[in-house]
Amino acid sequence: MANDQDLLKKAYEAVEVARKTGKIKKGTNETTKAIERGVAKFVVIAADANPVEITLHLAPLCAEKKVPFWNEASKEELGAAAGLSVATVSVAIVQEGDAADLLKEIVAKLK
Repeated sequence: MANDQDLLKKAYEAVEVARKTGKIKKGTNETTKAIERGVAKFVVIAADANPVEITLHLAPLCAEKKVPFWNEASKEELGAAAGLSVATVSVAIVQEGDAADLLKEIVAKLK
């Protein structure tokens, strides 16, 4: 679906912009803590995590804490968007920075 690809591009872009102008948490442990502490504004989860079990708890946790999330990312592209030279299976945006409008747009489309 073109809409999903569009949303995915926007999710990567939001991570990049938030990394440069706000604050992000990278990796499963940091992402989990951000969600549990109620500071995560948006979470991006890699669909190709290996083993997949390392990210299975994130979507239900996001749902429970009412944190919008997208779980169809690629770990390679997510790592690049997060400014890492390695792949990462999850990123939480904790301060949007200049990505605030982009996040509003993504969240509106997710509903």
